[in-house]
Amino acid sequence: MQRVIATRPNLEGRPSLEGSDAADAPSSTSSADDGVMRTEFAFELPRGYVGADGTVHRRGVMRLATARDELLPLYDARVQENPAYTTVVLLGRVITSLGSLGSVDASVIENMFASDVAFLQDFYRRVNAEGHTRIAVTCPECSHRFTADLAGGRLGES
Repeated sequence: MQRVIATRPNLEGRPSLEGSDAADAPSSTSSADDGVMRTEFAFELPRGYVGADGTVHRRGVMRLATARDELLPLYDARVQENPAYTTVVLLGRVITSLGSLGSVDASVIENMFASDVAFLQDFYRRVNAEGHTRIAVTCPECSHRFTADLAGGRLGES
């Protein structure tokens, strides 16, 4: 379920916040001017996380990070011992679902393939810093330029 925040003017002319589900939300191509802000973004891992039972989990959801999400890892003993662990703790906080796993935490992230963690780091940066999951792409064969959505399907799928 994708969570969005819709802003609508109240009686005083200021926006009021109302929550709604993805079913009520416009498509991911909606602009900020339509009064809806996406707070959760679906993704698909390049390789997938292999659970304890051997199940491969690829599809997940990442929410927008808050200031608290970025500050709390700094107090974590694992991060104080090894600053590189910040990414693991942070991703464990903002990934709200992954496949059929009951929860996602740092232990799940630290057992992912490095290529999936790199994908999630880039996805996090795009969602939180740039506000979208689209990237500019140039075809190496014909030099045609187009955009691709990182949250879209797997390579080769349409």
